[in-house]
Amino acid sequence: MTRFGHVMRLTAVCALSVCAGALFLVAPPAAQGKELASAPTAQGVADKKVHRLVLQVNTNDPAMMNLALNNATNVEQYYKNLGEKVEIEVVTFGPGLHMLRDDTSPVKDRIKAIAEKTPSISFKACGNTQDNMHKAEHKDIPLVAQATLVKSGVVRVMELQEQGWTYVRP
Repeated sequence: MTRFGHVMRLTAVCALSVCAGALFLVAPPAAQGKELASAPTAQGVADKKVHRLVLQVNTNDPAMMNLALNNATNVEQYYKNLGEKVEIEVVTFGPGLHMLRDDTSPVKDRIKAIAEKTPSISFKACGNTQDNMHKAEHKDIPLVAQATLVKSGVVRVMELQEQGWTYVRP
């Protein structure tokens, strides 16, 4: 066989392979509708995905508190821009409870503003720490109105992680 014959034969084999492959890719019209109806779309997947973040604050440091608030608002804005849902919990315990104490919080005005604007960000205060501060200071330990009391801040972080939440300590 000549060189020209080999090229023609190779061309014919390639053309047949392409046609055969195309036949396998095309489904009958009835099956196409079923596949499209059952296959999740990219938008459908995005609608179902909820990102979840838990931020731990356990130091009485205004810079750390502001960093946690910056992280929370930046993450919330990032997913909002993508059109995706996000839930964020800021969990305080130990000396970090000062973040949510109405009488000592250096960031309570910022917490109020964030809570009013962004319901996807919530604030949790450790009940164990509040009890210990009450005993040590011999007075009630008031919390900001935006805080929700949990029995244990550490346990709350653990439970959220066990549920698949992403944990960050700023």
